[in-house]
Amino acid sequence: MKPLRALAYARRHRPRFLAELKEFVRFPSVSNQPQHARDLRKCASWLAAHLRRIGLEQVRIVPTNRHPIVYASWQHARGRPTILIYGHYDVQPPEPLDEWRTPPFEPVVKANNLYGRGACDDKGQLFTHVKALESYLKTERKLPVNVKCIFEGEEELGGSPGLENFVNRNQSALRADAALMSDTRMLGPGRPALGYAQRGNIRFELEVSGPQHDLHSGNFGGAVHNPLQALCEIIAGLHDSDGRVTVHGFYDKVREWSDEERSYMERTGPKDQDILHDAGVPREWGEAGYSLYERVTIRPALTVNGISGGYQGAGIKTVIPARALAKISIRLVPDQNPREVEQLVRRHIVQAAPSTVSVKMKTLGISNTALVNRNHPALRAAAFAYQKGFGAKPVFLRSGGSVPAASIFQKKLGIPTVLMGFALPGDRVHAPNEKFHLPNFYRGIETSIWYLAAAAKLGAARRENAAQEAVHA
Repeated sequence: MKPLRALAYARRHRPRFLAELKEFVRFPSVSNQPQHARDLRKCASWLAAHLRRIGLEQVRIVPTNRHPIVYASWQHARGRPTILIYGHYDVQPPEPLDEWRTPPFEPVVKANNLYGRGACDDKGQLFTHVKALESYLKTERKLPVNVKCIFEGEEELGGSPGLENFVNRNQSALRADAALMSDTRMLGPGRPALGYAQRGNIRFELEVSGPQHDLHSGNFGGAVHNPLQALCEIIAGLHDSDGRVTVHGFYDKVREWSDEERSYMERTGPKDQDILHDAGVPREWGEAGYSLYERVTIRPALTVNGISGGYQGAGIKTVIPARALAKISIRLVPDQNPREVEQLVRRHIVQAAPSTVSVKMKTLGISNTALVNRNHPALRAAAFAYQKGFGAKPVFLRSGGSVPAASIFQKKLGIPTVLMGFALPGDRVHAPNEKFHLPNFYRGIETSIWYLAAAAKLGAARRENAAQEAVHA
């Protein structure tokens, strides 16, 4: 099936596609904040209704322990491969709000960019595939492949717990030849990139407690160990002066890559100066002996994401806080076992904590690494689609981020995930003033259209997947 009519349809309806994306972004679907649970349900309902409207079938809103999964399918391409399309409609918290130039959930177009929380991560990228499906269904009344869509609302929680349970319960119904995901970034404007590796992730909270209530620092300062100070001391001890993590055994199972692989990364990946420019910092930091690209992809990292404790208002309040809290994440690389690393960190923190305070570590989410063969037919189809959609041959990149779905699909369904990113390095993902470059949105739709056409030629190993099988909650 040649996609010419689908491409023409997509180009003709760009203004409506943008208006619908704005509507999608307006939902404050912040999965980490309980007060937004209703907003996530509304967003899921909107997305499900949209999928029905464009012609997808078996559309369901599947409840989980937290936020629902939206499922849809189209399975009438007999004898053709099946593609599992994944995305997430939940978003990161918008704070700090005072750093936004426009309200985070009132999307605004400026200089060919759509600004808003979730515009890029991941609503805009998810929507490229929805609009590609619409373009085929409204012109050809059929798709070149069978499609199963899973759009979740818990990716930003870490670990995608609802998704993993859903896949476990529906392994037969979710059989596919490959998964397609757009939740990564390009190398730069007009420089597409296909991801072939993701780091894993552990997210946890570290709480340090001292007195039963806040104390007057004039009466007790110098006599009572401040939990906030103790927390800072513990955190400061997690790295040595060379930027290496000090947890005993942390690096024992870290895979060492061949000179050939590292040379390939050096040729195709971003240079040190590019990464520093994107970060907006003048000098590098971290583990010696590795390029910055290697440090953020093939080496593990421990990052303090936030600290709270004591008085946070204007001016000063002279107290010794009763408790202090830190949020910490650990990026893992191949051969590191998340549960083993979690236990190593727990042991380190217990040993590092002074006897004057008590500590408690709560794990919030875990995801495994994912690694895909660059020569897999599904990735070759994606390279062809990028060439058509962007007019440029993509490079293959490792990602320092973690998308739990990729490892879940690999482990539970035995399929590779095509990581076809459309974000730019400067799109400020997870930061104030997040944006999505609209030329990438439109080209992303066309790239997805070309991918569906190219995927029709994938191997026939699992083409029995066209059989109708209903998912269940």
